[in-house]
Amino acid sequence: MTLYTVGTIKNVSIEDEHGQIRVRRYVSVDGGMSDNARPVLYDADYTVTLANRAPAGEQVLSRVVGKHCESGDIVVRYCYLPADLQAGDILAVPATGAYCYVLGSNYNYLSRPPVIATSAGEAAHPIIRRQSEDEMLALDTGF
Repeated sequence: MTLYTVGTIKNVSIEDEHGQIRVRRYVSVDGGMSDNARPVLYDADYTVTLANRAPAGEQVLSRVVGKHCESGDIVVRYCYLPADLQAGDILAVPATGAYCYVLGSNYNYLSRPPVIATSAGEAAHPIIRRQSEDEMLALDTGF
């Protein structure tokens, strides 16, 4: 599972297949196609849930998007998230697994996240540590 921190939230008016104007909420997170390229490459379909607290109120049609400012940088295309979602909340995207890590990149100079192993009743253990900015830039020879 991948954990993301919510950033900006904005509502966008869209026209549905029946010509009706609806509002879709866009929820940006602190990752995206650099840590999960499967939605843009393979049209992978994920679910998402609020992970850091109990939701309150109704669920709102949402789209979870990454921070890369690319049209394909969509983490979850269609989902319902709590109306009271706010910046700083944590979203969990299950079933992201090993393939997401090996497909990951430093796109837009984002460092790669850590991989943490856990099991019911067990302490969490990092198995791959977070990449530092210095490590990411180490191959850059400059001019």
